[in-house]
Amino acid sequence: MSTFQDASRTIVAPNGTDPDHPDDPADRGEIPDIVVRRLPLYVRALKDLSARGIPSASSESLAEAIGVTAAQIRRDLSYFGRFGKQGKGYDTQFLGEAIAGFLKIDRQWDVALVGFGNLGRAIVHYRGMIPSAFSIAAIFDRKAADLQNQATGIAVLGDDCIRSEVARLGIKIGIVAVPASAAQEVADNLVAGGVLAILNYAPVVLRVPDNVTVREIDPISAMQSMTFYLPD
Repeated sequence: MSTFQDASRTIVAPNGTDPDHPDDPADRGEIPDIVVRRLPLYVRALKDLSARGIPSASSESLAEAIGVTAAQIRRDLSYFGRFGKQGKGYDTQFLGEAIAGFLKIDRQWDVALVGFGNLGRAIVHYRGMIPSAFSIAAIFDRKAADLQNQATGIAVLGDDCIRSEVARLGIKIGIVAVPASAAQEVADNLVAGGVLAILNYAPVVLRVPDNVTVREIDPISAMQSMTFYLPD
């Protein structure tokens, strides 16, 4: 274990690694996925606190902003090193930047979007995409010839171009916004082109290699799980 000093802040990173990149891929695999899913919430809350001129925050105040317990904050952060000082709390700017580094969102990621119907167009025009670490770099659709005038500065290519164009651009993230019947073939082509992370809007479970990460977004299933808690 190595200790790194940064003014009034101290990080103790595991395995003697660099504090900006504290884990090799093997170590990352030992971090529970539920913890990784919470990290973007930390970044958002810390950026908001820093933007409001709040230089430090206790685990209690940070927990309130995120919606977890202070103990959970400390457990989550312990996977990545030791942050903060007793009695002083966490440096909001520093911790936010550190977690962004863990998530690798301190850089820009090009994204391939497959499916340019109503959902695909909404994704392209989503304003939240602009200040994020992600940008749509390629769009594919089986009806590409009919959709050229609906894109904003990005040519819509046929779905037969997915493999070659994704590989040419070196894209590692793909979004699947096609009907369930076409989703698996689209995922196969994205993976063949070099994509290693897929955001899937299709209501189907994708079969991908073990080294490919998939996140499912299914609003209907989400609402179906909520109705369980509603009164009759």
